[in-house]
Amino acid sequence: MADFVDNNFAREIDFLKALVRVPSDNPPGDCARHAREAATLFEALGFTVERHPVPRDICAKYGMISVTNLIVRQRFGTGRGPTIALNAHGDVVAPGTGWTVDPYGGVEKDGAIYGRGAAVSKSDFATYGFALLALKAAPAGLDGTVELHLTYDEETGGFVGPHWLIEEGLTKPDFVISAGFSYSIVTAHSGCLHLEVTVRGRQAHAAMPETGADALEAATSVLAALYEERRRIAARSSEVAGIGSPKLTVGVIHGGINTNVVPGEVTMKIDRRIIPEENGDEVEAGLKALVEKAAAAHADITVTVKRIFLAVPMKPAPGIEKLVAALKGNAERELKTEIAVTGVSLYTDARLYSEKGIPTVLYGAGPRTLLEAKGHAADEHVQLADLKAATKVVAATLRDLLKA
Repeated sequence: MADFVDNNFAREIDFLKALVRVPSDNPPGDCARHAREAATLFEALGFTVERHPVPRDICAKYGMISVTNLIVRQRFGTGRGPTIALNAHGDVVAPGTGWTVDPYGGVEKDGAIYGRGAAVSKSDFATYGFALLALKAAPAGLDGTVELHLTYDEETGGFVGPHWLIEEGLTKPDFVISAGFSYSIVTAHSGCLHLEVTVRGRQAHAAMPETGADALEAATSVLAALYEERRRIAARSSEVAGIGSPKLTVGVIHGGINTNVVPGEVTMKIDRRIIPEENGDEVEAGLKALVEKAAAAHADITVTVKRIFLAVPMKPAPGIEKLVAALKGNAERELKTEIAVTGVSLYTDARLYSEKGIPTVLYGAGPRTLLEAKGHAADEHVQLADLKAATKVVAATLRDLLKA
């Protein structure tokens, strides 16, 4: 299989470039076109591709326009062995500024492919697709099924991607490998809570501010309380290596209608990262109480706190040891370095499999950290050497898990 990957690597590079060249920014989340292009590319490799469009009302509920999830199923032997799902997402954050190359160019230079999604995680469309192709070329002695889950809403939480596939009864895997990086096996990660806080007062003429109730003044007290909470939680650290402390960020603030008007309403959006030792509902209740107390110090002010979404932390599911051992042995042999088993502070849609009790890890093409790949930043890229190595590691791991 390693020889197969070597001999077909030029095809894999072209495959990834083609995926990068089709925009799939989320937001706005109009990703059906990318799914069509991806399905055509996988069919050109000889796979049968199932197209599963998500109803538009469900997409809209999660702030998206269009999603078509793709499943490729490949059976080996009798098919009675384990089912292993490989999940990568094709939606990406918008490019932003600061690029030195075309973010949709699929540019190859200095031994890497550059472009939005080249690392997170269109690279693992290629990793998993060509690993399965290598396995398909040498099927002797295998029994079970490999599924590729190619989904499109990781940037908005995964609820119309993996969650939807599971709830619709379209898949029931025994193990899951989800998009990740080559030099570590991730078995746990932080959760995330997004809240929208609206502070309401009473609008008034700026010449007579005393006749109004200044929502922005009250919002400054709320902000002060939130930033004090940020400092407080920074002193706590997860027992899971690689995760660190809880985080709190106020990412968006809107308010006021004009310079000469006392603001009658201010909204802010909060991102709270939750470590595995915390409970998301309890974190939400605590923040709500903190915001309400801060706003109560101001007369004629009301405040509402609305949950946008909650992604619970990912924790290791029973049976994960077999998956970790296979990946670790193959990765250390291929990369000739120790492969850490760790947690990460970001959150992913891999948690949605783990929540169902399915042993799930993050492993795929990439460097040691997201910062090295410039994920979500300008000049995002994946090293070709890491792409090839990850493809070989995943193929060998699938073979180990599917041995009859």
